[in-house]
Amino acid sequence: QVQLVESGGGLVQAGGSLRVSCAASGRTFSGYSMGWFRQAPGKEREFVAAISGSGLSETYAASVKGRFAMSRDNAKNTVYLQMSSLKPEDTAVYYCAAQSSPVASIDKYDYWGQGTQVTVSS
Repeated sequence: QVQLVESGGGLVQAGGSLRVSCAASGRTFSGYSMGWFRQAPGKEREFVAAISGSGLSETYAASVKGRFAMSRDNAKNTVYLQMSSLKPEDTAVYYCAAQSSPVASIDKYDYWGQGTQVTVSS
């Protein structure tokens, strides 16, 4: 069982930057690939980014590629999502997720956090 707790959300102006974090429980953190998803009001949850268990492989949604960067610190059981050049359409609840495989993917995640709100004002 893996428990995930997100933090770092908040209000930021368009063009600004924000970093959200996700702390995970468990002893074999590097055995899990991790993902970030988001859900805006009235919309379905969508994939944002994923990172492999080793941290050497990342994948991004086209809408955030070049603006967002995902990283992980396996010694701290934590993943990060650095968001830059934020747009109002990035406003959403951001969820951290873990998958019982070290290979990054865009779906089939087993564990989810409670989410953290990110609001980008225009």
